Amino acid sequence: MPKYIFVTGGVVSSVGKGITTASLGRILKSRGIKVSIQKLDPYLNVDPGTMSPYQHGEVFVTVDGAETDLDLGHYERFIDQDLTAASSVTSGQVYLAVLERERRGDYLGGTIQQVPHLTNEIKARIYGVAEQTGCDVLICEVGGTVGDIEGETFIEAIRQIRHEQPRDATLSVHVCFLPWVGATGELKTKPTQHSVRELRSKGIQPDAIVLRADHPVPRDITDKVALFCDVEPRAVIPMETADTIYEVPITLEERGLGDFVLDRLGLEGQRDLAEWRDLVYRLKHPRRAAEVAVVGKYVELRDAYISVKEALVHAGIAHEAEVAIRWVPAEALETRDPADLLAGVDGIVVPGGFGERGWEGKIRAAEYARTTGTPYLGLCLGMQALVTEFARHACGLVGANSTEFDPETPHPVISLLEEQHAVVNLGGTMRLGAYPCRLLPGSLARRAYGTDLVRERHRHRWEFNNAYRARLEAEGLRVSGTSPDGSLVEISEISGHPFMLGTQFHPELQSRPNRPHPLFREFIAAALARRAAGAAAPATA
Repeated sequence: MPKYIFVTGGVVSSVGKGITTASLGRILKSRGIKVSIQKLDPYLNVDPGTMSPYQHGEVFVTVDGAETDLDLGHYERFIDQDLTAASSVTSGQVYLAVLERERRGDYLGGTIQQVPHLTNEIKARIYGVAEQTGCDVLICEVGGTVGDIEGETFIEAIRQIRHEQPRDATLSVHVCFLPWVGATGELKTKPTQHSVRELRSKGIQPDAIVLRADHPVPRDITDKVALFCDVEPRAVIPMETADTIYEVPITLEERGLGDFVLDRLGLEGQRDLAEWRDLVYRLKHPRRAAEVAVVGKYVELRDAYISVKEALVHAGIAHEAEVAIRWVPAEALETRDPADLLAGVDGIVVPGGFGERGWEGKIRAAEYARTTGTPYLGLCLGMQALVTEFARHACGLVGANSTEFDPETPHPVISLLEEQHAVVNLGGTMRLGAYPCRLLPGSLARRAYGTDLVRERHRHRWEFNNAYRARLEAEGLRVSGTSPDGSLVEISEISGHPFMLGTQFHPELQSRPNRPHPLFREFIAAALARRAAGAAAPATA
């Protein structure tokens, strides 16, 4: 029988509830316990696919093509296993499922209500993922904070599950922020007390409380929280802001959270975070360094590129190197000399995105990388920028462009996928999820992966236009990865360049701290080589 851990948040959001959830998953897995994780998001969107990154940060894509909250990326990276659409539940999905049944007549004669119809749907999805994965422990994180109106149905469903399951089969972990009042030099527990009171008013008594803080949390504070919130003192876990998120599992384990969880759920397993400690040590004790520019549309909000950032960190760990990121607004490159913003960097990453803003700046970043020999990694739209720039400036195709930005371009080197022409609804209709890619023998991509066939995750509507393939290849562009039937270009490289490669897929989504993605690993290797060489490499044609 699976066990269930429910993670809720209080006081304010965005203080590390997702990282706490992922870290708890890492702790349990390291003890030999089979885990899975699920995110319960109260917003009414069916998924975040049509939201602006400024609203929701990065959209993480699962292997089976679900567009999800960025926390699923943290879950996958920490527990080192792929999750599926079942691990992402939104209010929009729940309401849609219930209303579709109502329209079909499944509830004839009945009034549809939040309880029991919505709560039953939520419980079915929680129980369903536990059954599908066969996990020993399912960890469910509820988005937002306790007291949010839109989250009340999820909290009620959790209350019912805690009532339905045996006493030792569920556990409630509440993550709260301890604010620091500078005028008095104190950490304040009152917001946590009110948050727990709100949770208890919904019928849930927390079993453990994780106290997030930006300052050291003394013992008298944890004892006070234990007393006023009716929680065992050993179950009040201080979690101060860490140098790196990958330290969090180690800190929580050392402070007893793993022992407490296993004791309360009646599980067994010995601590074993040796591999994790090793990667954190290498991360915190680099022997060399490189600086990489990330040229993007949303660089003001780093969460928009969280998987890219973490993939660069993972590659740095593999090389015992610190990877510093220079965040460069793509729009700025449209009006300024690229050398002003990119000079001195050891590599350039152009990530994915949608919309015309900053597009020409990304093309100028690709041109700078090609003509200066700077290592370049283009992701999705970043590959399309590579192809467009090469068509314009190396092949003489004046006005070459993507039909996404110029439907009347004389040279549509990037065009809409055939399957997308009839699409009307924008939500969940892109090419999504993992697809196979066959690699060209002798190519940079083939050497990086070390295999002939890989599967990578996609999220796009436009593609390389095969009508221009022969022309571009004749001038030095190398198609090094395609769909197995050869009809879709998945990877493009520039011949004669130290490292200039673009992917139509998103390799960052499959990178892990203990298993960096091969393309990011080799990109950082090229960046470190450039740094070691000192001066800029000779320009290419």
